Amino acid sequence: MEQITLQASARTVSTKGALNAIRREGKVPAVMYNQHGKSEAIAVNLKEFNKLSREISESSIITLVINGKEHSCFVKDRQIELLTGKLMHIDFFEVEKNAVVHVRVPLHFVGTAPGIKLGGIFESPMHEIEVSALPADIPQHIEVDVSSLNVNESIHVKDIKVSERIKLLTAPDMVVATIKYAKHETAAAAEAAPAAETAPSGESAEKK
Repeated sequence: MEQITLQASARTVSTKGALNAIRREGKVPAVMYNQHGKSEAIAVNLKEFNKLSREISESSIITLVINGKEHSCFVKDRQIELLTGKLMHIDFFEVEKNAVVHVRVPLHFVGTAPGIKLGGIFESPMHEIEVSALPADIPQHIEVDVSSLNVNESIHVKDIKVSERIKLLTAPDMVVATIKYAKHETAAAAEAAPAAETAPSGESAEKK
């Protein structure tokens, strides 16, 4: 996994005035906490975080450097101001390198499904999947190959190939991707079937 590093600085005050002062400096107030209940108030550069946020998903491990010390973290929450869309606060969750974590990893569909060329419609009811693994083994995304998917066929969670170091937690029979005919094509086929069964063949018509 490509390492994502973000610089941060410790802060000691959390009053409304102090937080607004931090924002005026181009920073975002944040907090880093862990599974043991410990937390640390910090601030990160807004432009730097926004630049990195394009690469950050729920499963991304960030190396958060606070006053020179490195911490492996997930971004657990972002508070956005509704009217302006401005980022107001970030929650980071620190993970232990040797402790298994549960996260949701985005799915990336690759390949061209032959069923689409036959008029089918590709549907992906699931865009992420829950896994457990050590922090260093968590991928940025999981690829799902749809190059053999035909009409009226589906790919399930149990069909996804991942490293043996990753355990899939989502129910194995859940549908990840499928290809179906468009509704109007299905209806047309259903109407044509009875007509084909009742219509006389050319040979029968001649005998009559």
